[in-house]
This record gives sequence, structure tokens and C-alpha cells, in this order.
Amino acid sequence: MTLYLLGGVVVLVGSGIMAMAGLGAAFIFVPLFYYLGVPLGEAMSTALLLNAVSLGAAATSYARAGLVRWRTGIPVLVTAVALAPVGAVLSTHVDHGVLLALFAGFLVFAGAMMLLYRPRAASAERSAPAEAAVGAGVGGTAGFLGGLLGVGGGNVILPGLMWMGLAPKVAVGTTALAVVFSSLSGFFGHVALGGPNPLFVGVMAVLAAIGSFLGSRVMQSRISADHLKRGIGVLLWVFAAVIGWDLVK
Repeated sequence: MTLYLLGGVVVLVGSGIMAMAGLGAAFIFVPLFYYLGVPLGEAMSTALLLNAVSLGAAATSYARAGLVRWRTGIPVLVTAVALAPVGAVLSTHVDHGVLLALFAGFLVFAGAMMLLYRPRAASAERSAPAEAAVGAGVGGTAGFLGGLLGVGGGNVILPGLMWMGLAPKVAVGTTALAVVFSSLSGFFGHVALGGPNPLFVGVMAVLAAIGSFLGSRVMQSRISADHLKRGIGVLLWVFAAVIGWDLVK
């Protein structure tokens, strides 16, 4: 019961907050579920599915608002989908402690990107082939890491798109679209190795969709992107510290 109550509250709120950044909340859900007693592999697969469900609602909202850059998003999406199952399969061959250490390192990186990274607009418009090539590289890296660690890869995609010169809200919308499909791809890769609890996933998926839809609506008009990024960055470093402490004590 504790898993459903506490997990449900965090999924509802976390999905809403992270949808504002176009990232999905899998990197919050994985440690949460793990510390609530869910096996690590099952926590990863569940979190990836929740990512896809929650960001599906957000991506639809962003697309309708014209906040998706399709010529960039499609190459990101395709390579992320292709490499996410590779990371998922590889995760079963990595030591449990090493996997947690990698996850903590990913959280430190993601938090640093939120707190310290300041993108600069591209000095010139890239050609469509060049933009597609860069996007494919970003998507492939994000998809592999997402499948390996049970996250959607948005923390790699978003700064990559902003470095390419996309406006912040367009980068968020495009990231959300790509993460939906990379998360689904990683989920199926994990599920082939052992699936999550259907009832638990069903309840959490409904809450994730509600939270994400509300969060994406708020993001479009009422939220300060800088304040949001700082808050998320601090939260990610807290999670990294907790995991790191458990690994060394």
C-alpha cells in the first residue's frame, strides 16, 4: 500500500514538473521505486513506460502549439529508438552496484546541465542534412544511455537541441516527442527480459498522464524556465547523493 500511495503522489507531481521541461521523470521514478522495494530491472522498465505515457500527453500538447521542430526531432527519434534496446539488453550484463553508480553519475550530469549550462544561439542556420546528422548523433547517444539506465534520455537530447540553436520551448517540445518513442523502445527491451507488475504500472500510468498533461499546459504560459531548471537540478543532485551514500556506506 505504501508503494501505491507514495509512488502515486510522486508520479503525479513528478510527471507534471518534468513535463514542463520536456524530459519525463524516469530518472526520478527509478530510484523512488527502487528504494520502495521494487527490483532495479523492474523499476527501470516501469519508469520507462511511465515516461512514454506521461510525455505522450505532453508531446501532443506541444505539437498542437507548434513547439516541435520536426526536421530535427525525427532523426533524434529514429536513432534513439534504434539504440535504446541495445542499452536495455546490456544493462542485464552490468553489475548491480556499477549500474547504480552509473545512474548516480548520470544524475550528477543531468543536474549540472540544469544548473550550469547556458546555451547560446547558433551563429548560423544549419542545412537540413547537417541538422539531421547532428540530431541523429544526439538521439543515438540518448537512446543507448536511456535503455542502459532506465531513463528516456531527455537530459542528453534537450541540451543537445539547445546547443543546436533551437528556442528553449521548441527544444522542450521536440525533446518530449523523441523521449516518448525512445522510452517505449527501451521499455520493450527491458520487458523482454522480465516485465513489471501490470496493476502497479496501470495505476501509475494514469497518474503520470494526468500530471504530464497539466504540467505541459502550465509550461506554455505560466512558468519561469530558469526557476524550473534550478529546482530540477537541485533535486537530481539530491537523488545522486542518496544513491552515492548507499553505495559507499
